[in-house]
Amino acid sequence: MPTTTRPGRIYDGDGDRLVTEDNLSEKLVIVPEGGNPTRPDTTPRLRIMWGQHLLDDLLAGRYRSLVCAVNTDNNAHGIIGQLAALLPASPWSAEAITQHARQFVGRQQTTVLKYDFDTVEVLALLRPTDRETMTLDDLAEGFGVVREMIQRKHDRVPTASVSFLGARSNRLIENEGSTDEPSFERVLQVMHEAGFAGDVYPAVWMWDSAPTALFARYPFPRSVDAMRSGGF
Repeated sequence: MPTTTRPGRIYDGDGDRLVTEDNLSEKLVIVPEGGNPTRPDTTPRLRIMWGQHLLDDLLAGRYRSLVCAVNTDNNAHGIIGQLAALLPASPWSAEAITQHARQFVGRQQTTVLKYDFDTVEVLALLRPTDRETMTLDDLAEGFGVVREMIQRKHDRVPTASVSFLGARSNRLIENEGSTDEPSFERVLQVMHEAGFAGDVYPAVWMWDSAPTALFARYPFPRSVDAMRSGGF
């Protein structure tokens, strides 16, 4: 049987032989989409930042804006509170973030609040007051506003977003009356259909998704739907 020889190595020394999935406790299987890489695809897409640390990238100045959630109870443990704690020059603290959000209590639609952290602007989605959780419809409404805000102020690009999955205080559910979180694909679909075209950081628990194969961009290739329908 003929063998395929790779044109080069990934690691120095014996790294290619030693750093294998059999020796790793957490693993991701990322597959290429296909197509011709020499012909740029101008279709608006979301980049999915598998294996990347959002806080590290924010502190390194890779993004001008961040989309996440905020609540009126306690934001100390969310990404916005963590960011405030890591930026000593920031005018915001977790308590100040929460106090600002409380000024918008009573609204019946998703509100997008702006928090200027100097190096990055946070666009925080506040769910309607009468809900204990955020629904996909709330998320879609919020990202529609985010799209307009980014279009009005282009220096909010590059932009990134959390996945909104796995949260506690800002839990995302499929719809009113449901207790189930949506799939990551459904969240990406809502963001994309709202016109968002930034980077999305999956929740850390998704990093151990093997053997499920993952794609690095959304919309996913048509082959995913073909497999779901029984084709190949």
